[in-house]
Amino acid sequence: MTNKDISLIYVWDAYCGWCYGFSNSLRTFHQNHLELPIEVLSGGLFIDDRSQAMAAYPHIPEANKRIAQLTGAEFGAPYNKLVNDGTFIMDSEAAAIGFSALRSLAPEQAVNLAAAMQRAFYSEGKSLSDIQTYQDIAKQLNLDEQKVIDRIINPETRDLVQQEFVAASNLGARSYPTLFLKKDNTLYPLGGGAMTADKLEENYAQLI
Repeated sequence: MTNKDISLIYVWDAYCGWCYGFSNSLRTFHQNHLELPIEVLSGGLFIDDRSQAMAAYPHIPEANKRIAQLTGAEFGAPYNKLVNDGTFIMDSEAAAIGFSALRSLAPEQAVNLAAAMQRAFYSEGKSLSDIQTYQDIAKQLNLDEQKVIDRIINPETRDLVQQEFVAASNLGARSYPTLFLKKDNTLYPLGGGAMTADKLEENYAQLI
């Protein structure tokens, strides 16, 4: 079997703390296997009636402590202020639209784009519903800021995101993060949660 027969699919959500914790493991594994194509899909964790203020999810502070303990992820003071205030509304659709806009300009950077969004929120406390956040990311990564804005405000991008949510669900991703290995058109769960890069390597070796 050649590497062309194998690829990765990563299902995440920008407002998922465990995805933030998993980010370093994913990026390390990805850097070690740049020969593997990777598709990054937004799952839609906080959409419709689940898109609510942070106070509606009282488990978040304790979950963040556990994520930090298990993964070493650091939550910035501006983000922790949002948690303590509790009024910030997590809107995964808006975040997915922003990610889709960024990804459309640099699909090969999808993993890094996701990480940049996570840093913006979990470290800097920036809203992923704010176009300025994506302008900042575009500037950091040398992407065309105006094209990013145009993609965000284009109604077609929202339609694409809705299709993406369905596609992610159809893959069988019931929690986030979920990294799949696609081999011979069959999907195999490769990892997620607090899994280390070494454990991902171990799972990968077993699957291939």
